[in-house]
Amino acid sequence: MNMADVGDVRLHYRIDGPEDGAPVVFANSLGTDMRLWDPVLPLLPKGLRILRYDKRGHGLSSCPPAPYKMGTLVSDAETLMDRFGFKDALFVGLSIGGMIAQGLAVKRMDLIRAMVLSNTAAKIGNPALWNDRIAGVKSGGIESLADAVMERWFSKGYMTNPDLELWRNLLVQQSNEGYIGCSSAISGTDFYTPTSGLRIPTLGIAGSDDGATPPDLVRETTDLIPGSQFHLMRKAGHLPCVEKPEEYAQTLTDFMHATGHI
Repeated sequence: MNMADVGDVRLHYRIDGPEDGAPVVFANSLGTDMRLWDPVLPLLPKGLRILRYDKRGHGLSSCPPAPYKMGTLVSDAETLMDRFGFKDALFVGLSIGGMIAQGLAVKRMDLIRAMVLSNTAAKIGNPALWNDRIAGVKSGGIESLADAVMERWFSKGYMTNPDLELWRNLLVQQSNEGYIGCSSAISGTDFYTPTSGLRIPTLGIAGSDDGATPPDLVRETTDLIPGSQFHLMRKAGHLPCVEKPEEYAQTLTDFMHATGHI
């Protein structure tokens, strides 16, 4: 386990692979930590240099007081990539991680040469929706939202999988303050205009049964970027890397080949 002090927060991170490997950065969703990518990483090509981290207020990272700004979350990723030499990387972001990818691609073109926008959008929900969820966490903790979150995260077929309990436990073990902080960041973000100005290789990934960022929303954002690709994963929800890791890994691998990243 490694911690990086980036000012007002200490971020838990992990780097795997050789120093000269093709750089790939993974940013996970609200309510999860870097273990979200565990099902996928063993299925990717060998020799990649992979950076994962827990967002502020999540996993083993420290938890500054809420609320957070999306610009702050972008800066956290930027600082880690600068510190550990991740230039011209493929950035894979899921949900809020995909929003971080968009913000960072606009801010630092030298850091990201291609990106995967997985189960995300330029704008997710609206302030009223996020205010309701924040109020729910303040009054009853994440536990009070957990069952509804599972239904948004996973397809009906996966809801009977015994592994569902692992992901529910992962969610409720996150910090209430961190969840509120990142929810506030999502609430205040609208990247439609800046994302439409990007001109980098982009792949959108959506789950057909995603209750948080439906396929049409993901496609709408991906289509903002000329020349982008889109892949729909059928019978998968908001976390297709969990439900269908083989297909997810193959989709990432094909994109790496298509963009010359490997």
